[in-house]
Amino acid sequence: MIVVIIAGGSGTRLWPLSTPEYPKHLLKMAGDNLSLLQNTYNRSKDLASKVYVITEAGHAHHVKEQLPELTDDCFIIEPARRGTASCIVAGLQHIAGTQDNDEPIAFMAADHYVRDIAGFEHSFQLAGDVAKQEGKIVLVGVEPDHAATGFGYIQKGKVVNTEQFVFAVTDFKEKPDHITAQKYLRSGQYLWNCGYFVGTASIFLKSMEQYAPELLDNYNQLKATTTHEQYESTYLGFENIAIDYALIEKVQDLLVVPAAFDWLDLGSFADISKAVGSDEAGNHVSGNVETEEVQNTFIQNFEDKPVAVIGLDNCVVINTPHGILVTRKDLSQKVGDVSKRLNK
Repeated sequence: MIVVIIAGGSGTRLWPLSTPEYPKHLLKMAGDNLSLLQNTYNRSKDLASKVYVITEAGHAHHVKEQLPELTDDCFIIEPARRGTASCIVAGLQHIAGTQDNDEPIAFMAADHYVRDIAGFEHSFQLAGDVAKQEGKIVLVGVEPDHAATGFGYIQKGKVVNTEQFVFAVTDFKEKPDHITAQKYLRSGQYLWNCGYFVGTASIFLKSMEQYAPELLDNYNQLKATTTHEQYESTYLGFENIAIDYALIEKVQDLLVVPAAFDWLDLGSFADISKAVGSDEAGNHVSGNVETEEVQNTFIQNFEDKPVAVIGLDNCVVINTPHGILVTRKDLSQKVGDVSKRLNK
């Protein structure tokens, strides 16, 4: 199997820890000594015969510093962000020139948090085997454990492999409201759509030809470039669009494997607070911080000046040189909106 790690993102939802210049996947989370990107690479390298990383030019030097064991040919550099559809087109074009087009390729994000490495490897090995046997794109979806409104959902159809529990994909659902998410959870028919896609280069290109000819045209345009300047100019002309909308949701015969591993997106400070350790009061505190009558609160101070927190419950307090954030945990999804306004 070939693994392609998509190390993109603008760093808005975890401001001020994450910034456009140094986004989430480069950060060390959950008290870990490694970044999310490094952990994604570590759980992929035993699974894969080759690991590639796609990243934006502005972050490439950071990514290369964090993954020194990879050679230059393993890095696919975007001149600028053009969405995951363009990332996958670039990845396929790069791989098709050097690798077997019938070897399964797993595309995955760099910023997910997974602890069960054995379960992760099993799920992707299964997805790769099924993709090759069936000649179809296979997704890996996560069994929901709560009524999440921040994720899209995959609706499972009939079982196509009773031994391995591989399902046909019936439909995709956008991020639901809470009542709808509760219905999805209770039904047992839905998985979280985590953006994991597995298939051979041949399968992806055939699917593009049938369902997204504009992506195949982009692929052929990149393939025809002969200089770095031509490549950059061509890539910058691509539409900025997610692979879900450009291709995946159009394909009629997708399969899905339910993930056999734990999963967190770490898309908000509420998510991070679930992953890190806490004291008896439910607090996670790091840096020069003093607290009094504080419960269930996530506090990090990255400056020398002291931070005092008194009488808060269910909150997040972050102090960095980039800014100060104070929010209720249950409203931390709104950080991205505020961060975008600040970045303007």
